[in-house]
This record gives sequence, structure tokens and C-alpha cells, in this order.
Amino acid sequence: MAESELLTLISFAGYLAGAVCCAVAALWATRNGDRSRSDRAAALSAIALTGIWCALAAAQGPLEPLVRLAETARNLSWIFLIFRLFANDGRDESLKPTRPVIITLALVQLLQPVLLLIEARAAPGSTAIDVAFEVSAALNMLVAIGALVLLHNLYVGASMAARRVLRWSGVALACLWSYDLNLYTIAYLSGEEPGLLLALRGVLSGAMIGVLALGANARSADLEFRPSRAVTFQTLSLLVIGSYLVLMIFVTKSLSMLGGDLGRATQVIFLALAGMAAVLWLPSERARAWLRVMATKHLFQHRYDYREEWLRFTRTVGSASVGAGASGMPSFQERAIKAIADITDSPAGLLLAPNEEAQLELVARSNWPTIAVPAIAADYELSSLLEQHNHILDLDDVRAGNDHFGEVALVPEWLVEAEDVWALVPLVHFDRLVGTIVLARPRIERRLDWEDYDLLKVVGQQLASYLAEQSGQQALMEASRFDEFNRRIAFVMHDIKNLASQLSLLARNAEKHADNPEFRADMLVTLRNSSDKLTNLLARLGRYGSGQSQERRSVDLAAMAKGLAKRFEVTHPLQLTRADAAVVMADNEGLEQAIMHLIQNAIDASDPETPIYLDVSSDGLNGQFDIIDTGSGMSPGFIRNGLFKPFVSSKDGGFGIGAFEAREIVKAMGGRVNVESREGLGTRFSIILPLREAAEILAKEEQPKSGEVA
Repeated sequence: MAESELLTLISFAGYLAGAVCCAVAALWATRNGDRSRSDRAAALSAIALTGIWCALAAAQGPLEPLVRLAETARNLSWIFLIFRLFANDGRDESLKPTRPVIITLALVQLLQPVLLLIEARAAPGSTAIDVAFEVSAALNMLVAIGALVLLHNLYVGASMAARRVLRWSGVALACLWSYDLNLYTIAYLSGEEPGLLLALRGVLSGAMIGVLALGANARSADLEFRPSRAVTFQTLSLLVIGSYLVLMIFVTKSLSMLGGDLGRATQVIFLALAGMAAVLWLPSERARAWLRVMATKHLFQHRYDYREEWLRFTRTVGSASVGAGASGMPSFQERAIKAIADITDSPAGLLLAPNEEAQLELVARSNWPTIAVPAIAADYELSSLLEQHNHILDLDDVRAGNDHFGEVALVPEWLVEAEDVWALVPLVHFDRLVGTIVLARPRIERRLDWEDYDLLKVVGQQLASYLAEQSGQQALMEASRFDEFNRRIAFVMHDIKNLASQLSLLARNAEKHADNPEFRADMLVTLRNSSDKLTNLLARLGRYGSGQSQERRSVDLAAMAKGLAKRFEVTHPLQLTRADAAVVMADNEGLEQAIMHLIQNAIDASDPETPIYLDVSSDGLNGQFDIIDTGSGMSPGFIRNGLFKPFVSSKDGGFGIGAFEAREIVKAMGGRVNVESREGLGTRFSIILPLREAAEILAKEEQPKSGEVA
């Protein structure tokens, strides 16, 4: 198919489509248009005359005399429509200079039939035809420029309310006149009609008439064109790729002008380097992030697409498969970190949570295995500040010494020294800090702004409610399991109580009826020992989980450590590394039972020949008993969520009650149990109890003073 035939086919299809669009637009505007608007009749006339022009152009061709007369009528209707648009906010009376301009444009447009008559009477190939063509193109250019100037004044001088009404009509007319200006400028400079632009004129006019009809609707003021960020980023990507290809074509064409072997060699080298640059740059995650930041910064009023961010946040928190790696499904804490990190394009993050003493400890980490976090990540003062002010900490501000609430002195050194730590986001639920997210620096360097603060604060509060809900659910599950456990133990206690009573009765009868003195003595010793053991077991079971302990007495931690080391020397090696003088107030039997639980855990986590280290020290106020192993260690997540939870065990067949019972026993004595562990390196359990002198001072202070009612 020849090029002229192809253009004729495109022209026919385009003008026919334009006529159909105009017909549909006229019908729609008649039924749905705002009848109170002063430009309604002018808009319907412009739509109808444009449709007639498109229909004639499809039937006869765009350059026929009748079609050009219809084009003049169309242009006059567009000019009249501009005049009536000024009347929407009463400016048709106040802007009197507008009328002469519009009348002048109309008169200039009316010269087109005169030029058409001159062309019709001139001889073929004469100079008069060329002159008439140039004058016609120049006059059309002047009319298009004047119309665009009027549209500019129309929109700039309108009030905010009027702009919302004029928006769609103004866009349609501006596109139509701009297209005509380009068309006739090219025709004037080249001396002939541009075939492709002329062929596409009909379909563009039909589309813009549809927009014009949309502007005549009563609800057009509420319609806005807001492309999504995804569409914007994809469009920019296509523009970048298209610009790159155009640049390549331009450079290669320019290099081909060198000619010869030098030109061909230069082309090959350029294409190779350009292709390599495209392969390295276009798939780059950093390049895409830069493009996203630039587009968001300059094309949108807000950086974040809040709908998309909220949907992504919900998907990340609610889907266990998000971020799953080779080690299995990520925990809820890891998903929580990722949900906030994705908002700021941070590649990694940490979750810190307050312990029983309000100190921040590491709970989980997401994609950040290299950063070293101390066992106590931050002191209680920082927790209190974050809880009180719910303020997102910008670590760059902290490093610069910019103090808002006194946080500069409270942020720990390991956070300040880690240059890739970017921000701390507190998670506050009902004025209580449930955690803190530490965010890594984004791939594209930028500063936190007001929009980051607002969005992160809202998301942090939502995430805090999820964490609090999870904690409540775990507490309910533990209470349910404890209830089942207590029901079972009740039967055991009943049987043990009966057995203890029977053994006691047997011992009393044996004292009366045994004939053999030696047998009687042995039997009495055995029975009494059994009775004592069962009675002690019954007493422990009776106070299990009640927070009560036996009477506290002076206990020498160093002597207890030496005794335990000697007791275990047959089953597993225990080494005493230090035995400072440390006499504490405690229940000797309960404390020994708690230490035995922790020693047994250390033995289970270590190789048979690897020793367990016992260390006794004192700081003047408290005595400390450390049980140290070099075994497999525990993860921060297990320490936080499983170690001191009953019925949760890392050992096959373990009941999961030992560490929990040890902590409860020590707490009942006024002490605490701390733990530090690193996977693959080992674990340190520390039992801390007040020294006897300190306990006596505290006891005296707690007693009511003389004259006061207790």
C-alpha cells in the first residue's frame, strides 16, 4: 500500500471517529449538561459544528472547499464559546477589552472564505494560489495564538471556584487550538499541508470534544485527573527509555556523517558503550529509587500514596508469607519491622521492646544481621522519653546535637556510632510504650520531613495496637494452659497428700509394733525421709506460681556454688571462676532449686565434656550468681517470647517450666533473673539478690514509723 493511500485511510477513519465522538458528546451534553450555565448553548453549537466538519472531512477529504468553510464555522463557534466562558463568573461585562479582541479574531477568521474564493478563481499552478495558501496559514496561526491568549487570561483571572468550572472546557479548547497552531506553523514553513497531522486532526478533535462535553456537565467541578503513582512511575520509565533511544538514534546518525571506517568504528564503539550503560543503569534498584523520589518530590503534592501505603502495610502485617526466607516463615515481629521499613524504603530494621525494668532489649531484626546490639539496648530513661512524647528520633539530628526533649543525652552510643541507623519510631499504645522500631538509612539519602513524621506516627500507633493485642492473646493462652495444668496438678497433690498421710501413719504404727530394734530403726529412718520429701514436695506444689516463698535467711552464695560444683562433679564438670563474699537474704531450698534448674538447662545446651562456669560476685548492694555455658545459645526472639513462657521449650520433650519456675522463685525473694545469649556462642544466666545488709535496711524502711498506724 502506497503512503498516500495509507494516509487517506487514516484520515477517513480518524474523521469518521471524530464525527461519531461529536455525535455522542452532543447527545450526552444535551441530556446531562448543566442547564444553568451561560455557555451551554455555545458549547452545544461548538460540538455540533465540529461534528459536521468531521463528517464532511470524512466524506470529501480535509482540503475540500466545503470542508474548509465548515472549518471556519467551527472556529467561529470555538471563539464564541471562549467569550461565553468569560460570562460564568460575570467577567463578560467587567472585561470590556475582551470584546474587541474576540471581534477581531472573528473578523480575521471570516477572511478565510475570501481566500478560498481567490484560490478557486486562480489558475492552477499560479502564484496567487501559493500566496493565498501562505496568507491562510498565517491567519490561522494568528487566530490560534489569539485564542490561546484569551484562554490564558480566562483561567488566570478566574476565581478558585470558577477555575474548577472552567477546567475541563479550557483544557479541551487549549488542546484544539494548540494542535491547529502546530499544524499551520508547519504548513506555513514547509509550504504544504503536513499529511500525517492533517489525517490525525479528526480523531484528536473528537477526543477533545468529548472532554468539552464533560466540562459542560453539572458535576464537572468535582472531577479531577489524578494519575496514580504507579502510572506516573511507569510513564516516566517509558519516557526515560524513549529519550535514551532517541539520543542513540541522533548520535549514531550524526556519527554516520563522518563516513568511512572511522564513522562505522565510532558507531560500533558508541553503541557498545550505550548498551552497557543501559544494562547497568536501567535494572538498578538505586536508579529506580532515585527516579521514584524525584517523581514523588516534583509531580505530587504529597510524597506518599496513602492508600497504597496502607494496603501494603496491611498485607505485610497480615501475611505470614511476606519476607519468608529459607529459614521458614517470618515472625510477627519481623513482619512488623518490614511493614514500617517499606514505607521509608529502609532496607533493614530492628524491634526493641521494654523489659520488666523498662529497659529496651532486642526482640527481632529484619535483614540486618551485621549490626551489634547490646543485651540492654537502651536504658529506661529513653523508654520513658519515647513514651511521654511519642517523638520520632532523627539520628542525624541527634548526631548534630539538635535536642528537642533531652534525647541527645539518652540515646545510647551504639546507635549514634552506627552511621546506617536513621530513625527511631516509638510504638505507643494507650500512652504505654510497647516497642521501638530502629530504621536503617534509605538507599537514596534524604532527610525526614513532616510527612514522614505524620505517617510513621500513625502507622506506629496501629502497629503498637497489634503488638499489644498479640501480647494479650499470649497471656490468655498461658492462663488457659495454666488452668489445665492446675487441674491436673490438683489430682497429683491429692494423691501425694494421701500417700504422705499413709506413710506418716505407717511410721507411727511401726514405732509401736516393730519387734526388731535394728529393723525398726532402719524402717523409721527410711519412712521419715520419704515422708519429709513428700511433705516438702506438697508444700512446693501448693505455693507454685503464688509468688510466695519460705522464710528468708542468710545464704552464702559462694558456699552454695562450691557445694553445687562438688555435687555435679560426677555427672558434668562445673568450674568455679570466682567466689566473692556475697551473703544474701533468701530461701535456701528455693534458691538452690532455681539454680539447679538453670544449671540443668546449661548442661542440656552444652556438649558432655564442656564445663559450665559458676561465678559469684558482689557490687556492695546485690549479690550475683552467674551460670555461664558455651553451648548453642538462644535467639533474641526466643529469649523475649519463649524462654520465660511456661510450656515453651527449645529441648525435644522439654516441659518448658524450669526457667519460668526459677524466675518466679527468685522474684518471690525480691531478686531478678537476667539473661544474655548469642546464638552459637553461649548463654549467661544471672541471679541477682540484695545482700543481707541491704535487705535489712530496706526492711527497716518498709516498717511503719513509731506513732503511725500500720
